[in-house]
Amino acid sequence: MKQKLLLIAFVFAAFTSNLRAQNVIAWKQAASGGYTYKYVTGDPTHSRFYKLKNGLTAILSPTNKQPRIQCYIVVKAGSNTDPANHTGLAHYLEHLMFKGTDKFGTTNYAKEKPYLDKIDALYEQYNSTKDEAKRKEIYKEIDKTSGEAAKISIANEYDKMMASMGGQNSNASTSFERTAYTEDIPSSSVDKFLTLQAERFRNPILRIFHTELEAVYEEKNRTLDDDNRKVFEQMFSALFPNNNYGKQTTIGTIEHLKNPSLKAIRNYYYTYYVPNNMAIVLSGDFNPDVMIKKVDTHFSYMKPKPIPPYTFDPEKPITSPIKREVYGPNPENLTIAFRFPGAATRDARLLDLMGSILTNGKAGLFDLDLVKKQKMLSASAGDYTLKDYSVLLLRGTPIKGQSLDEVRDLMLGEISKLRKGEFSEDLITSIVNNTKKEKIVDDESYVNRADNLMNDFVTNVDWRTDVATVNELSKITKAQIVDFANKYLNDNDYVIVYKHQGEDKNITKVEKPPITPVDVNAGAQSDFLKKVNAMPATAMKPVFIDYQKDIQRAKSGNAELLSVQNKDNSIFRLYYRYDMGSWNNKLLPVAAQYIQYLGTKTRSAEDFSKAFYKLASSFNISAGTEISTVSFNGLQENFAATVKLYEDLLANCQPDEQALAGLKARLKKARENAKLNKTALAQALVSYAQYGPSNPFNYTLSDEELDNLKAQDLVDILHKLNSYKHIVLYYGPKTAQQEALDLTKLHKIPAAFIPYPEKQNFVKQNADHNRVLFANYDMVQAEIYWIRNEGPYSPEQTPRVDLFNNYFGGGMSTVVFQQIRESKALAYSTYAFYVSPAKKEDQNYFIGYIGTQADKLNESIKSMNELLTDLPQSDKSLIDAKENMRKSIETDRITQDGILFNYLEAQRLGLNYDARKTTFNNLDKMNFETVKQFHDQQLKGKPFTYCIVASDKRISDDDLKKYGELIKPDLKQLFGY
Repeated sequence: MKQKLLLIAFVFAAFTSNLRAQNVIAWKQAASGGYTYKYVTGDPTHSRFYKLKNGLTAILSPTNKQPRIQCYIVVKAGSNTDPANHTGLAHYLEHLMFKGTDKFGTTNYAKEKPYLDKIDALYEQYNSTKDEAKRKEIYKEIDKTSGEAAKISIANEYDKMMASMGGQNSNASTSFERTAYTEDIPSSSVDKFLTLQAERFRNPILRIFHTELEAVYEEKNRTLDDDNRKVFEQMFSALFPNNNYGKQTTIGTIEHLKNPSLKAIRNYYYTYYVPNNMAIVLSGDFNPDVMIKKVDTHFSYMKPKPIPPYTFDPEKPITSPIKREVYGPNPENLTIAFRFPGAATRDARLLDLMGSILTNGKAGLFDLDLVKKQKMLSASAGDYTLKDYSVLLLRGTPIKGQSLDEVRDLMLGEISKLRKGEFSEDLITSIVNNTKKEKIVDDESYVNRADNLMNDFVTNVDWRTDVATVNELSKITKAQIVDFANKYLNDNDYVIVYKHQGEDKNITKVEKPPITPVDVNAGAQSDFLKKVNAMPATAMKPVFIDYQKDIQRAKSGNAELLSVQNKDNSIFRLYYRYDMGSWNNKLLPVAAQYIQYLGTKTRSAEDFSKAFYKLASSFNISAGTEISTVSFNGLQENFAATVKLYEDLLANCQPDEQALAGLKARLKKARENAKLNKTALAQALVSYAQYGPSNPFNYTLSDEELDNLKAQDLVDILHKLNSYKHIVLYYGPKTAQQEALDLTKLHKIPAAFIPYPEKQNFVKQNADHNRVLFANYDMVQAEIYWIRNEGPYSPEQTPRVDLFNNYFGGGMSTVVFQQIRESKALAYSTYAFYVSPAKKEDQNYFIGYIGTQADKLNESIKSMNELLTDLPQSDKSLIDAKENMRKSIETDRITQDGILFNYLEAQRLGLNYDARKTTFNNLDKMNFETVKQFHDQQLKGKPFTYCIVASDKRISDDDLKKYGELIKPDLKQLFGY
């Protein structure tokens, strides 16, 4: 008996020891498929970390939720490693990595090479020449030689290959410490993708350079109009005088942009684009044993070499506030920044937690003390982590009549509370619960997984710490946070940037050089492209939504409930959807904002915020023009408590005149600020162009109506909200019947709904002549929109619309992008779409866009108008557009609550089927003539309204009048107040 008990004790001890071992989050090593890899125990993403023989890192995170793969090829080289005399170089190279090699991007490299060598030499001569007259002569020769070279090159062949294999979101980005190339591909195209990428990084050829350089100039000029970018640069220059974070900008100086060196760019590539300085990150639908062999086979040609270390002198402590000032047309605001250690340190993780204590959207110190009490228009705090250092950023926008110094004092006052420990320890528990929920949601997305893995690789963050985040946070005490705050957040050790509204007298834009449009050879194909296209790809069948089978239905009281079951985890999302919005009642959007400042007789507004956050749940009321939605999300275990909490607030909220006074002040300031925002100005012009002087954009409360607003009026709207007809949407672990049973007990609605208030309707106006709507804004750029209202919606037209957009102006391989950016270098950003309406009664419309320098306005308008008049033909581009559509539809999986919203969108259009099916079934029936007929019927020779936001100091009325009747609405006409 004693031996038996000993045996039982031994087995129990072994069992509990094994349980403890399973709960330990640690690095382990394993081998499979002939390769050794590392992994983290307990990692829900099942990510594998490989180091290949040549030093290349491969990070693979398999998930079969969708038949697609998010791909990053990332190089640990960014603006921090730019040579001091060639800033912006890493960013230049990023652009040029899309131009091809000696095998693609050209029709005959041997014939092209002498021209490229000559261009190289001319740029070196150009850079070393100071005499402006001589520089202009050299540039003429560069332009001429580039034109000859372009006759042999093939612009955008990389983009065409990615489009033909079903790639989406093809792009790249450069930051301080890395350059990342990103693609989202069908899993069936992985062999084509790896073949292309291996070739792309083998021997990039720096062709079509001077037009791409002009695109970078445009990007630089856009930053000169970006007040937030200017604040960021001033803040970093003050925080990091010894580190290239502050000494250099990613896009570079104007002087260096004007004097590029292809030789320096090439040297940079050979120095940093080596396997031991790179990673391939793949997340999606694949077998990792098969994938790692493919990656190794394609990239084993790369040879490692030593990487020059980036060194810098450590930053000295800040002993007194460092003040900077920025001027620009946007509204004033204030930024305060504290310096912290780098991303891989424990202090950086504590910083993230501390940022959540200050701002988490619900119950942080800033949330409750500054936003909820409406002491400022906006206030936020958050961490910005980099490899060498991290930053705590405090951002604040004043209410009307408030000085920036008052904003400073309010934000620093909350920092003082943090240092004194004037916050509840429960807040840390709430943050842990919310982090747990957020990680579940994050890990569901193959795109987010890849992004997180890539960022950790760049900043040297241990993936184990990411996996262990919730465990680690749950052990941190309030005392530790207070000690941490007192260590780093002293009274004088910060940088403060005052952003004033006013003219920036220091702007020097990059001047437009004379550029002769170059050939793009849209119909040409390299042998390499033909080889890639000929590679076999596994055929995939599209999966379309069956609205009868894929959606569960039930009744919750008098409301219809539509549901999709979540069989993967404990997350729920719930929606109450009303066919009612601001067109029914202009007060509804105000009431939707007002509720966050209200309490009941037993709970304050702050109590509700804390309670929702403690449950790791949230709610939001969104009032659109015709549809309003109450949305919830959280963990199913807290579903009942979440809904009950909201229903209590909605039914029992009390009018609060002080809260309304604060809201009115905030709304007035926000309305003033909107008039200083170029994006809002553009939206106002576009709405005016579509609907006329009275339009949805300016259908809002007048100043007088806002002043006369009563608290009881808003509360009455909220109290009646459940009485209006609405449907319930649920995505979560329960079935529709189970959910309906639970919700009926919680969501109280009447036996018969009350009718919606009468709706104001707006009808699009058809223009019979060209017009120009102009809004003055102090900036370097000009924002140009082409607007034309078209005919009524027809579902039979959808396939043609989809193909037209994919061929004409919906991406980097389209006609608009190739002609306006690649050939003529007129813009950094340009697009053109034919847009179908959201409901069957509405009209289609066309929108085109070019963001360019003001001195290129006439040339830009001329170029877009040429494309609207005559559609260039490229049979190869059309084939690529069709293949992209085919493979995108084959691999697109609408899942979760996306199924419910897709169904509702179809309903509004009068459809009872998945519209993608019609497009897919019609692809083979459409050809270039289909696209041309559509183009000619809808756009050719038709009147347009040009909406232009620019500085009247840079563009004359005479220029504008050339394009149509000139109308300059004043701000009150545009905004309605």
